Amino acid sequence: MISLTSPVRTRAHGWPAGAKLAGLAVATTLLFLLKGPLAQGLALVAVLAIYSLPGRDFMAHGLRQLRVLWPFVVLLLAWHAVTGGWVQGWTIALRMVSTVAMANLVTMTTSLSDLSDLLHRLLRPLRRLGLPVGLIEAGIPLVIRFTPTLIAKGRLLMDAWRARSPRRANWHIVLPMALLALDDADHLAEALRARGGLNPNDED
Repeated sequence: MISLTSPVRTRAHGWPAGAKLAGLAVATTLLFLLKGPLAQGLALVAVLAIYSLPGRDFMAHGLRQLRVLWPFVVLLLAWHAVTGGWVQGWTIALRMVSTVAMANLVTMTTSLSDLSDLLHRLLRPLRRLGLPVGLIEAGIPLVIRFTPTLIAKGRLLMDAWRARSPRRANWHIVLPMALLALDDADHLAEALRARGGLNPNDED
């Protein structure tokens, strides 16, 4: 498993995780208050400008993480083209890219341990009510850490398909991708059992 944290150090790496998540919440709310594709486009330019501040390597690493969005952007624009809502389609697509890009900035500049510690503090009141928050605390970091791994394996499957067939892969890699995900989950479950498993009632 690998982390989404950027190897390029920035000033934001030293900022508190809670402050960055609060800023993300505010910025995302402001995005939904902006109307029209022009305003959303300017917001995306501003986000990309922030990506460029730490340097070319940081920006390149961040933009590579965002490449997974293009199928969703194409699908959104195609749907709104069919329904006659081009303006709304561009507005939604640009807002989605900006929102994910800002969230990506947070994960790139925040270690997984810092995010886990913040989640532990936020869920503390629920623990006192007797809710099994330990499962949530373990599940969210695992999803974050497995996401880039699954993306990388999906790209390998696409490359393998292109090397063996002139046809586009499309849905053909869905089944092997699902099997890979299940295999990783099985190995993870075995590793957790070997370490004592998860106790949802763990206390501080």
